[in-house]
Amino acid sequence: MTTQAERTTLTHHRASVTAVRPLSPHLVRVTLATETFRELVPQAPDQYVKLFFPLAGQDEPVLPETASDVMSWYRTYLAMPDDVRPPMRTYTARAIRPEAAEVDVDFVLHGDEGPASAWASRVRPGDRVAFMGPYGLYAPPPATDWQLLVGDETALPAIGAIVEQLPPGTRASVYVELADRADRQAFDTLGAVEVHWVLRGSRPLGEALLGAVRGAAFPGGTPYAWVSGEAGVVKLVRRHLVREREVDKRSICFTGYWRRGLSEEDAGREAVRAAEAGEVPAEDD
Repeated sequence: MTTQAERTTLTHHRASVTAVRPLSPHLVRVTLATETFRELVPQAPDQYVKLFFPLAGQDEPVLPETASDVMSWYRTYLAMPDDVRPPMRTYTARAIRPEAAEVDVDFVLHGDEGPASAWASRVRPGDRVAFMGPYGLYAPPPATDWQLLVGDETALPAIGAIVEQLPPGTRASVYVELADRADRQAFDTLGAVEVHWVLRGSRPLGEALLGAVRGAAFPGGTPYAWVSGEAGVVKLVRRHLVREREVDKRSICFTGYWRRGLSEEDAGREAVRAAEAGEVPAEDD
């Protein structure tokens, strides 16, 4: 990640589901509410939260103790017994309404392949979860002439929020890879935005998206790129932008929302192990 907005305090919020609204065949919007939301300070448009889900037989998740820093907190979380530790996943806060004490979170549905999708497939008003955040990353430099937003289904909520908050006339090119044409969305924006829906079809994940970005005719001027989705695909898109398009690395915000074959807990354990070993991730250009 190349940019990072100021983080909010590591505080848990318990919330209840107040509304569930299908957006498309594979996307559903869940509205969460709690009085502590009135204290939330909205972050960047791509703001995200760490959601905790109850285990089977629980009405609400059991939460780890809070800590003064992320790594200490995460060690505490991972040290919880397996039959107590709540599944945790990272999701974009599509909209935060402090005055109404509400947060909207959009979920991609893919059956029971993960705790979040399984929960979102069955969620009903009154169900309870918890979360930490929000945090944000999107921060285009003042000298930016146009923006490039690239991602898969998991990045669609953040891309939608960014597009809808663009200042009037801000130029942006958007590339989103989807498995189903029916998952396309309409955005209400004052920006000058071109949205390119890239259908995956039978091709491997990310192949169509990378091809679309490689073949795109970019506007002139200084770009700011925001790239999120599957970590391996994000790396390839960033590499293309730096090596072949000569985009300044400092003007690229890139985030691996998920990794194929690896759960968020497994990725977290790997990150903790690497940090404790003093390993510094190599920056791939």
